[in-house]
Amino acid sequence: MTAAPEQACRRDGGHRVPRPALAAAMLAAAMFAAPPALVPARALAAEKTAEKTVAAPTKRPDRGAAHGARAPSDRTAEAKPAGKGRSDGGGAASSPSKSDMAYGAFQRGYYLTAVQLAEPLANIGDPAAQTLLGEIYSRGLGVKRDMKEAARWYEAAAKAGNAEAQFRYAMILLAGTAVKQDEAQARDLMKAAADAGLPLAEYNFGQMLIESSPAGGFADAASYFEKAANAGVPEAQYAMSQLYANGKGVAQNLDAARSFLHAAALNGFDIAQIEYGIWLINGKGGPAKPEEGFLFLRHAAELGNPIAVNRVAHLYKDGIGTAPDVAQAAKWAVLAKRMKNSDAVLDDFFRGLDADAQKSALEAANRFRSG
Repeated sequence: MTAAPEQACRRDGGHRVPRPALAAAMLAAAMFAAPPALVPARALAAEKTAEKTVAAPTKRPDRGAAHGARAPSDRTAEAKPAGKGRSDGGGAASSPSKSDMAYGAFQRGYYLTAVQLAEPLANIGDPAAQTLLGEIYSRGLGVKRDMKEAARWYEAAAKAGNAEAQFRYAMILLAGTAVKQDEAQARDLMKAAADAGLPLAEYNFGQMLIESSPAGGFADAASYFEKAANAGVPEAQYAMSQLYANGKGVAQNLDAARSFLHAAALNGFDIAQIEYGIWLINGKGGPAKPEEGFLFLRHAAELGNPIAVNRVAHLYKDGIGTAPDVAQAAKWAVLAKRMKNSDAVLDDFFRGLDADAQKSALEAANRFRSG
């Protein structure tokens, strides 16, 4: 079985967007991770704000300890300011600051109240309040979505040294829609946020280093990738797996590569799930575990990944990691064909089935729903 082609992805509004394939895992194409929300949005009945529905995480196979694996919530970067409402030496807590009150309103879903509390603070230079306003306007929470207004507040907070705002304004500068595109300034801001320890900034700055020096940027990028990977960023975990697998910027180490692939797979990175499944089946970077590898590949296939669909059809056909199952192999072969990711072997296999088996496979494929 051949390895799945590597594919870069970026974070954009909470959805994965396919990017061009990475030849030989060189990470030459940009894989920018757009910022997550500061906190999950909640329903706002009083202000009639639409509720943001957050899907429950899908169960995945093999949830053992993994290098750098973190819970999904660890990826949400909060820019909450240090509050004044702290207990002092065990005594009674003082009243919360206005900045804390603004964030409290935001977290409870009272977005207009958060704006009313944050604006006076932002206007006198409070970078945390400025960052909060940037978040609210960038997402249109309780207000009309206005990326130019969001950019204005993010820029102000970035100038004051707020790492979250530096990262977010850098992303806006790279996009070049709300403001004039400025890659040089974006790079400076991304570096500042990365050096301040913001995981997504670390990952993205590593990408910038490779882009600016495709021949020699891997060593510098590796240190940033590794920090982000250890903080639980799946794109960074996958990037580290590719660096270790190919000896780019680090000494080649297939054991370490497999460990980072495992972490990225557990964090839901679909290409990592496919590659890790293949590595388990082939015994690459560690002992062969075909049954476990099959589970990773089938999980990715059930989510509709065309590469995984093709591989699962072969595994059912050949009885690798699972019992041979002609009916299942035929169903997945039909799905692979529909996804334009079949091959001559699967085509010949399907043509060799009798009419009833073909009909059953088509009906099973028609019932398939990814997700």
